[in-house]
Amino acid sequence: MASSSIFSPKFTPTSNKYPSIALSSMMSTKSLTSFSSHLPSIPLQYVNCKRDFPIAKVASSIPYEPVNQDYLEGEFSGHGVTFEGIGDSCVAKMELQNGSIAKLMLPSGLITSYKAHMWHQGVVELLHTSVSEGVDDDDEEEAIIQGGISLALSFESDDQDSWSPSTWSLHQVRGSPADTIQIEMISNDPGGKIRLKHIVTLEEDFLSSELVVSNSSSTSLKLLGGVISHLTVSSPDAIYVLGLEGSSFFTRKPILSEFVITPPDFGLKDQPGYGQVYGKMSLGALMSTLSARKQSNADETGNSNLSASEDEDIEGEEDDGYKQLTDEMCRIYTYAPRAFTVMDRGRRNSLSVGRSGYEELYMMSPGSNHEFYSKYAYICVGQSATLKPIIVSPGDEWRGGMFLHNPNLE
Repeated sequence: MASSSIFSPKFTPTSNKYPSIALSSMMSTKSLTSFSSHLPSIPLQYVNCKRDFPIAKVASSIPYEPVNQDYLEGEFSGHGVTFEGIGDSCVAKMELQNGSIAKLMLPSGLITSYKAHMWHQGVVELLHTSVSEGVDDDDEEEAIIQGGISLALSFESDDQDSWSPSTWSLHQVRGSPADTIQIEMISNDPGGKIRLKHIVTLEEDFLSSELVVSNSSSTSLKLLGGVISHLTVSSPDAIYVLGLEGSSFFTRKPILSEFVITPPDFGLKDQPGYGQVYGKMSLGALMSTLSARKQSNADETGNSNLSASEDEDIEGEEDDGYKQLTDEMCRIYTYAPRAFTVMDRGRRNSLSVGRSGYEELYMMSPGSNHEFYSKYAYICVGQSATLKPIIVSPGDEWRGGMFLHNPNLE
C-alpha cells in the first residue's frame, strides 16, 4: 500500500532507507523535441514561445549534468510514473487513474504542472508556467521555464557559507496509480552537513510538496525562503481569497529567484491605464470591473490598519475575509490560518491552499493591469520563513511543506 501525504488523514509513516541515485553521474541520450506537452496551456502570444522548440537544452543559472532518461525508466518506472527527456533535463510524469496529473523536472525539482480531475470528468490545469526563448553565452537557443511550484531556499550557519540547493537527485518512487503516487528527491550541501529531502505526493484530489531538513553539523542552521506556487487564474481581478481576516501582514518586494515570475513593471506607478488593458471589453464588463477596483481601493484604505510610509514596509491587519486581488500587492502574512481558499470567478473553480511547518504566508498578485489569461494571469502563494528564519538545531530534523486541495472533484 502506498504511503499518503503528511497533510492527508490517510498518511502513514514510511521508511526512508533507500539507496540514493545521483543524477550527476548520468549521461544524456535524448534531445529536446517539444515543451508544449509538458507545461500548462498558456496562449503562445503571451509567453513568447513556439509550440515545438528546436532547442538543445533548458536554461538555468546553474549548470546541470545531463540526465539519463533510459536509466530512470529502467530503475524507477512503474507506480504511475513515466519519464521523458528534454535536452539535458527530464520530465517525470505522475498520473492517477482518475485523470489527475502532476509533472516535475529533473534535476531542477521544478513542478511544472498539476492537472486536477473535476466534477465534469475533465481535468483543469491549476499551476501557471511560462516558457520563453533565450540565448546562452555560446549564442545557442535555450528555453527559459518559470512558474509552477519551486523551492526558493537559503541555508546559513556559523561554520560555513550560505548555501542554496539547485539540483536534486531522484531517490525513490513509490505508490500506485489507483490512489497515491510519491516521488522523493534529495540534495546535499558540498560539505555533507545539510541533507534535504523533497517529497512530492499526488492523490486524487491533492498535491503536496514536503521539505525535510536534516542538520548533521555542530552548529545551528538557519533556513530562509520557502515554497513558491504560481496558481493560474483568469485574471487577478476575478480572484477572491477567503479566510485571511485578522491576519497581520507586512508589505515586501517580491521574492526573486530563478523560477519566480515577476512583471517587469511591478511596483512602478506609470503602469498602463484601464483603456490599454480593457479596450476590447464590453462597456458593462468594463464598468463592473472599474467599480470593483474602486471598491477594492476603498476597502483597502478603510479596512487595513496601516503604519509606515510608502517607501517603507507597511504593517497592517487584514480585515477583509473575502479579499479581492485586483490590485498589485506583495505581502507576508503572519499568524495566518494554516489553510485558506482561493476562488476564481472567471474559471468558476476554487482551490484550498495549506501549509505545515512554515509560520508565514507569502502572497503576491501582479494586479489586473495585464490581459486576461496572459503570462501574468496568476497569483503567487508561498509558505515561507522570510521575516523570521527557521532554526534547525545540531542533529535535529525539520519538516514543512504546502498542499493544494481540489474541492471540485464531485
